[in-house]
Amino acid sequence: MASPFASPQEFREVMDRLFQMIDDDPEIGPQLRDTDVPQRFQFEDMDMVLNVRAARAGEHANLVWVWSDEIDWSPKVRMTMSSQTANRYFQGRENFVYATARRRIKTGAELRAALELVPIIKPVHARYRELLAAEYPHLAV
Repeated sequence: MASPFASPQEFREVMDRLFQMIDDDPEIGPQLRDTDVPQRFQFEDMDMVLNVRAARAGEHANLVWVWSDEIDWSPKVRMTMSSQTANRYFQGRENFVYATARRRIKTGAELRAALELVPIIKPVHARYRELLAAEYPHLAV
């Protein structure tokens, strides 16, 4: 399936905005920080990797994300998916369990840890859809 994103640059821009939204959220950001489940997302069709971890003491954020595998932490959760699946997932249009069973999302490491994150990020779906409707309507599904 073709990516709905106009370019890899647009994909990265949208994902950065999404993770900044998550980081800034007064409820979701601290919950993810306290859960402390480092994650690695591989977006196959974009040839990109995004690593995310909880902020450490002294860092003025809830989350830290890096578009590289050059990191000083080990992810507990590894997910591989297309940009299309990522876009659908973050809009709440792709069920994590079903997508994993159908291999649209391939997971590695601690699946249980990944499942614990699903309810925490659920409130982000509506906000992501709002962002897309306002600024990236071609990505809405």
